[in-house]
Amino acid sequence: MCDCLVALGPTTDSGSTLFAKNSDRPPDETQRLVWSQARVDDGPFRVTHITIDPHPTQTLGCLLSIPTWCWGAEHGVNQAGVAIGNEAVYTTLDPRAAVPALIGIDLVRLALERAHTASAAVDVISSLLARYGQGGTGHDPAGASGAKPYWSSFLIADPSHAFVVETSGSELAVEAVTEARAISNRTTIAAFDAAHRHPRQPVHERVDPRLDASQRLLDARPVTVESIARHLRSHDTCGVEGWSVCMHARDAAGALIEVTTASMIAELRADGAHRAWVLQGSPCERDYVQVEIDQAISTLA
Repeated sequence: MCDCLVALGPTTDSGSTLFAKNSDRPPDETQRLVWSQARVDDGPFRVTHITIDPHPTQTLGCLLSIPTWCWGAEHGVNQAGVAIGNEAVYTTLDPRAAVPALIGIDLVRLALERAHTASAAVDVISSLLARYGQGGTGHDPAGASGAKPYWSSFLIADPSHAFVVETSGSELAVEAVTEARAISNRTTIAAFDAAHRHPRQPVHERVDPRLDASQRLLDARPVTVESIARHLRSHDTCGVEGWSVCMHARDAAGALIEVTTASMIAELRADGAHRAWVLQGSPCERDYVQVEIDQAISTLA
């Protein structure tokens, strides 16, 4: 589970794009914040489940929040000012039947490493899905929750543009953002949603209240870093107790099953002075730390 939003420059107090995501994961899973240096691949390399061909040119440096068990990233921002976050979505196509391939968090990292613009990131995801497909668990198979495959949607932004990408297997749909947009754990592009949304997914209880709360934030102009941070810490946005934007979801026995384990707010600036506010853990318990993206963040490991 996750919540992700973007406000383009005309809707923000700074005139820059603001992007944000809460990453909701199993409570026993941790993420590490890393600076992935630009590199030149010397041959095929392993992502989470498969080996893929190298990128033909030098990659971009990226600030990434990476679940410790996998190769890919839940969210991040690269040195060109492209930010991406993904969401688990469920459709009429059962992900449990898919063979291991790329997973959404691999696609986040690959697109950040390879794309200088949001539009180029859309192309990277589209071409990689066509080449390798999507499949395999998106949760640590050795963790308490076990293997859990799902499809992904993505929110992609740069200083001028943003896009929503929604997938079901290797099928995808793309929608450009005009002013501001939020996504959560459901398909939202109208035609794609009508064709692919799983009819038994309880979106009205566990997804739509969070999505609606994000949209209310975006409608309260101007959008600011401070208003986004308050939203990412909020607990009063759930249809079912615990399934809030700052998530603390429990099962019927009262055990935690899904919590916010990392969060990021990014300011994507036309002058290239991109910055982010990041934390690992729950936003209601931790303070954001500001990071300048144009610096080599070698202290992060």
